[in-house]
Amino acid sequence: MGNVNSHCTAFVMAGGGSLGAVEVGMLRELLAWGEVPSFVVGASAGAINGAFFAADPTLACVARLGAIWAGLKRRDLFPLNLRSILGLLTRRAHLVDSSGLRRLLEQHLPYRHLQDAAIPIHVVASDMVTGEEVLLSSCAVVDAVLASAAIPGIFPPINIDGRLLVDGGVANNTPISAAMRLGATRIIVLPTGFACALKHVPTGAIGRAMHALNLLVARQLVHDAERFAGDVELRIVPSPCPLERSSYDYSGAANLIERGALTTRRWLEQGGLDRPGVPMQLHPHSH
Repeated sequence: MGNVNSHCTAFVMAGGGSLGAVEVGMLRELLAWGEVPSFVVGASAGAINGAFFAADPTLACVARLGAIWAGLKRRDLFPLNLRSILGLLTRRAHLVDSSGLRRLLEQHLPYRHLQDAAIPIHVVASDMVTGEEVLLSSCAVVDAVLASAAIPGIFPPINIDGRLLVDGGVANNTPISAAMRLGATRIIVLPTGFACALKHVPTGAIGRAMHALNLLVARQLVHDAERFAGDVELRIVPSPCPLERSSYDYSGAANLIERGALTTRRWLEQGGLDRPGVPMQLHPHSH
């Protein structure tokens, strides 16, 4: 079983759209193994999962999060309607509003501000003007998560303290460096992976934008892991492979959760927490 008493362990949770469901399975197995983080850092979909988990870092909370994912529909997050079409025609700066995600967060998050979570949660967003990373640790949790998940051009930016903030993936979608700055001596990364077995590029502007961002996330994670491996105890949970669903396909969350759990359980049983390195699943490949 895991032993984190002598470490300051951070869970770093990456983005990946609908593939964020795999992180629920990873959380379940890490907790069952005895791994409880000192704090959580999340970006985009990882910020959503991280915010829920930080409210109550227990298996019961992870089960509730899994139920939310399993019941989620694409239209809950991307309500494309006549208003969206008219928005494009009138040069509105985003395709859909974030009211669906806001409702979901307000309905299920039991705390109002990041600093009120049961364990510290830090959310990564990006300054829309400069592209700089913005680390949010003490503001309204719903606004922070909305900012971190605001894919540019798809969702509207979120104004926090006078700065327009967008998706954390623009600046740092797998924020290993942020966790290090916050004092982590041991980092466990929960990546979503990427659609390595996808046969066709998703159709539509949103699907293609999310697919491209998902590929960027995976490449950035490999780069950052190699860059910081000598500076911190870094472990990366392998993502399920092959993955045939795009990050815009929300129909298979329950299956992704179980696959994420199975892959993580096998990794733990095979001594994954004792071995550094980037899992082969995250390197560029196809099937």
